[in-house]
Amino acid sequence: MENAVKETKAQKSERLKRAMNPWDGLAEIRRFAREGFDSIPPEWIGTYFRWWGVYTQGDGAGVVGGKDGQGKALPFFMLRIRIPNGLLRSDQLRTIATLTQRYARSTADLTVRQNIQLHWVTIEALPEVLEELWRVGLNTTGSCGDVTRNITGCPVAGVDADEICDASSLALEADRMLAGNTEFYNLPRKFKISITGCRVWCPYPEINDVGLTAMQRVVRGKPEIGFALRVGGGLSTEPYLGAPLNAFVRWNQVLPVIRGVAELFRDSDQLREHRERARLKFLFLRHGWTVEHFQSELERRLGFQLDPAEPEQPPADVYRDHIGIHPQKQSGYCYVGATVLRGRITPEQMHAAADLADRFASGELRTTNMQNLLIVNVPRLQADDLAKELGAIGLPVSGSPFWRGAVACSGTEFCKLAITETKSFSRWLVEELEERLPGFDQHLKLHVTGCPNSCGQHWIADIGIEGKKIKVNGQMVDAYYFCLGGALGLHQSIARPVGYRCAATEVPEAIERLLRRYLADGTTGENLRQFFSRHSDTDLRNFLAGEFVEAVARDLPEGRVPSGVEG
Repeated sequence: MENAVKETKAQKSERLKRAMNPWDGLAEIRRFAREGFDSIPPEWIGTYFRWWGVYTQGDGAGVVGGKDGQGKALPFFMLRIRIPNGLLRSDQLRTIATLTQRYARSTADLTVRQNIQLHWVTIEALPEVLEELWRVGLNTTGSCGDVTRNITGCPVAGVDADEICDASSLALEADRMLAGNTEFYNLPRKFKISITGCRVWCPYPEINDVGLTAMQRVVRGKPEIGFALRVGGGLSTEPYLGAPLNAFVRWNQVLPVIRGVAELFRDSDQLREHRERARLKFLFLRHGWTVEHFQSELERRLGFQLDPAEPEQPPADVYRDHIGIHPQKQSGYCYVGATVLRGRITPEQMHAAADLADRFASGELRTTNMQNLLIVNVPRLQADDLAKELGAIGLPVSGSPFWRGAVACSGTEFCKLAITETKSFSRWLVEELEERLPGFDQHLKLHVTGCPNSCGQHWIADIGIEGKKIKVNGQMVDAYYFCLGGALGLHQSIARPVGYRCAATEVPEAIERLLRRYLADGTTGENLRQFFSRHSDTDLRNFLAGEFVEAVARDLPEGRVPSGVEG
């Protein structure tokens, strides 16, 4: 008798999705809560929970010690709260703080998609957590899984003094159209959308499956607001910056266009054959699609042709973190941006920030893609007092470039795919660099990601470091591989893997050497991106090492590297 052909990961995933829409499983979740963790079947642990924004939590060792590219799981969950466009009310933040304190061991993180993520949630607590979130208009639906993820937008939409338009209403409408919609519960993989009316493209449209950026044209002497359209952007192990279509998308066409791209993605069966090549970008990277073919297929589905694109004005080397005190378009008001180092925030800080938003402003807060927190509609005369109060709770409105620029993924602390610990490491790294380079004043993005999947977005950072393991004195230790010169906007570029890798303990010294070389040799007015772009990989590698070193391959076979991620 012939051996049965083993089901591939993609085949298993597609079979489970066809068998059940996980959003129909609330009664099952409640049953699991009554009967305990051991009652949960494997298909829920490995697949269905993700549609509810829920993952099992790793054991702290990351991918090490696991199998099939994943580490061991604990009977606890990570829960991701969906916050479209980063728009958050004080009562909502207060609810999240209370839930974090009560059910998540006081551990929460702001994410790079404007979500808030809780940890240590038990199955027994899960229904109550969901119900408390629903009571204040929040949910976790579709913040994980093969569905439309949280829709990102400019966190200062509606108050930005220089915005082209307030596009947050479109982000909210798109969220209502797709999140929880049974027509779109079974996509080939995750689907990410960004819609912004700002001039600096702060929600990173270039790395989304759909990126819409506002622009203005003049038609018969009258101005009209519309959007440029990019498709197929994404990072992970094979980064691809979104392809611009030859299209000017009118305001009333935005939702049909988003729906059309989502349908095109959903119906692309060739993307369902391999889990690690299932994102929209692989139509371009693997299946021979051109921008022209994509647009033709989209317009066929829409039933109308899109107007030709208008000239764009991509932002040039703009720092997009919103930290500090900034005037709003509303006279006499400003918004205040506080730094949340590596995104880790405590219940006490969330309660205090919610109270401050009520005391000093209108009770409105915003989360950002750089893992920070803003309070908007602050009377200008009270902004300095608010800034002092935020600083007193550990959320300063200013800081060193290292503090402001640090971004980190979950790392081995909670993630089953991670290779290195990232959150504590990032804080230590920032403190080391502040001590080593106290006068450094150049904006930089310093991104730490614990594995090749780039949840920490190291591909778009000035300095991006990717987690590895190396052997030191016979012991395997955390290490990082350097990628330099990532950028978005006018000078968009994927960060270059320069062939340098070192133990985690040696990273501060390597970065210090690199930045001291920049300070010594950089030309007048030259920023880091420009400095990196005029030096070869060999030069940059040697600057990091302080001497000539041979290039090291980015992926080495010391340990199994996970090939995909759902985050």
